[in-house]
Amino acid sequence: MALEIEKKFLLANEQWRDSIERSLAMRQAYLGGDGVSVRVRFEGDQARLNIKQMVIGPSRLEFEYTIPLADARRLIDLASGGGTEKIRHYVRHAGMLWEIDEFSGENEGLIVAEIELDDENQVFERPPWLGKEVTGEERYYNVALALNPYRNWGSGQPK
Repeated sequence: MALEIEKKFLLANEQWRDSIERSLAMRQAYLGGDGVSVRVRFEGDQARLNIKQMVIGPSRLEFEYTIPLADARRLIDLASGGGTEKIRHYVRHAGMLWEIDEFSGENEGLIVAEIELDDENQVFERPPWLGKEVTGEERYYNVALALNPYRNWGSGQPK
């Protein structure tokens, strides 16, 4: 059993782009679940099945398994609601790895930075490009974006 501890942030500016180590295209969709999100994700030329406890906040149980591409294609056809497409950029700052998701499709225009931590109270240096923390805001979670895309948020969208 794994515990994921992750914080989410919006971006204050584009300076992070100068530090991209690598980028990976991702497409994912969600299968039905009660109290859990079950995600099928294509990451470049690999596929993964991910099961996460559906709680809002920095900590949740998480299980992830590599699966055959053919299985992922079949599973994604079973997905409920929409999916999400994004480019994940990997950026290091002060020894910490940041995952910056730049969404496309129905979520185009949204960019979210995530950092995985060892402890909810772990101290980390905030990069100068980091904006508002949105860890506690459900609409920024990928499963929520699949059902209620950024495009539908209206004038309350962050810029």
